[in-house]
Amino acid sequence: MNQDTAEKRIRNLPIWQGEISIKPLGGGRTNLNFVVSDDIKQHVVRFGGDLPEHQLMRFNEVAASRAAHLAGLSPEVIHTEPGMSVVDFIVGKTLDEPDVANDKMLERIVPLVRQCHTETPKFIRGPVLMFWVFHVIRDYAATLLEKQSDYAVRVPDFLKICEKLESDVGPTEIVFGHNDLVAANFLDDGAHLWLIDWDYAGFNSPLFDLGGLASNNSLSEAQEKLMLELYYNAPVNDALMHRYQAMKCASLLRETMWSMVSELTSSLDVDYAAYTIENLARFEQAYDTFLQS
Repeated sequence: MNQDTAEKRIRNLPIWQGEISIKPLGGGRTNLNFVVSDDIKQHVVRFGGDLPEHQLMRFNEVAASRAAHLAGLSPEVIHTEPGMSVVDFIVGKTLDEPDVANDKMLERIVPLVRQCHTETPKFIRGPVLMFWVFHVIRDYAATLLEKQSDYAVRVPDFLKICEKLESDVGPTEIVFGHNDLVAANFLDDGAHLWLIDWDYAGFNSPLFDLGGLASNNSLSEAQEKLMLELYYNAPVNDALMHRYQAMKCASLLRETMWSMVSELTSSLDVDYAAYTIENLARFEQAYDTFLQS
């Protein structure tokens, strides 16, 4: 959908109070986003269809967003229709990686993540998905082969790594995960920390969100230990650290393969090739460290 078509669809929505102004909102890797102001307040309008190649289904995103609002984590969903959602606009700072990689901010973020895991499922209605990273990796591998990606030659190695990491993670507790803890999905309004964009939400291991939080925001080893201690409210033993490091590697491999697949399938104006290179380097460094541990 181009910008003109999106803006026309926005203007035709029956929810506005008075005249509206529309401004594009950048940053989305799977959505086309706008800030819309009417006579009462501001909203964010998100356009995006299902992306089954990424395990992303919009019915699931809407269910998770509504539940997260009721759990006190996320802005309210005002309106939905096929391919579109409208949520309240939060006035605040969008975090970046250095913000997240700060001990004081981690002390605020980790309880929010735990709240997501334990409180959101109390408000979920209807069917929702499970996001099991090892299934996602295997499915991405099949897509890269089917579409003859330049990275297809690496698929056998990726699958062997996936098998090892899944074995090392072992049995796990299941929580309701956000599953995309990049810095830009945290908003700080000065009094409250918000978690937004529930595209990939679903039942998962808590270690996936914790590993993603660390790898997406370049946390130091000391900060990773702090994060785990804050989450579990207990010292970190060697067994937990090993399982966590395995899941962190899986998170990085999934992000890398997400970008590889997006290079082949996405029409958004995003430099996925550069993102692939960046994340592949992060994964290879983390996996080498994991093997030596």
